[in-house]
Order: sequence, then C-alpha cells, then structure tokens
Amino acid sequence: MKLLYKGKRKIYKGGMGMPSNEERILAAAIYAVSFFTVFIGPIVIWLVKKNESAFIDYHGREYLNFLISYAVYSFIGSILIIVLIGFVILPIVGALGVIFTIVGAIKAYQGTEYRIPFIFRIL
Repeated sequence: MKLLYKGKRKIYKGGMGMPSNEERILAAAIYAVSFFTVFIGPIVIWLVKKNESAFIDYHGREYLNFLISYAVYSFIGSILIIVLIGFVILPIVGALGVIFTIVGAIKAYQGTEYRIPFIFRIL
C-alpha cells in the first residue's frame, strides 16, 4: 500500500495501511463513547481529528452512517407497531445496534476497516 500525503493528513491508497496507536484508540473511542453520548461524543472526536487521520475519518463516517441508518430503521419499526411487526423489529434493531457498535470498536482498535452491515452510505 502506498502512502500519500496531502497537507498533514495521511491518505492511504488502496486501504488504510497501518494506523498509529493513537489513531486506533481514538477510532475505537468513537464507538465506545457512543454508549454514553450517542451523538455528541462521537461527532466531537470525528470533527476534531478527521483532517489529521484518514483512519479516524473513515470510522467517524462509518459510525455516523450507522447512526442515521439505525434511526431510520427504528422509526420504521415504531410505525410498524400498528401492524404488530414493530414489536419484533424494534428489539432486533436495538440488539444489532449494540452488537455492531461493540464489533466496530474492536475492529477499530485492531486497526482494520470495518463496514457495518445494513447501513446507508450517506457521508
């Protein structure tokens, strides 16, 4: 993998390459902090560090796409409570949200890209 530099930001051609220990910890923190502050904590970490690290930028975008997608799924599930399917969908969406957040934190700490399944790629 070839490392390209654009200003102070590292850009990896063909993948992320090997992120530093600080990058891995901050990327994992994006997911871990979300258990305490769902929106504010992760977005603050992402906005402060996204221009310095392509790895943190990737995981910040992935988490925010995940948050938007699962908010939409929860909204649809809450509407579907009227026809009783929502009672099945909402617990599944909640469980998957917790599971994918934990897996995302672990993968970020390991220094790998992790594409969370079933999300819209908006950002």
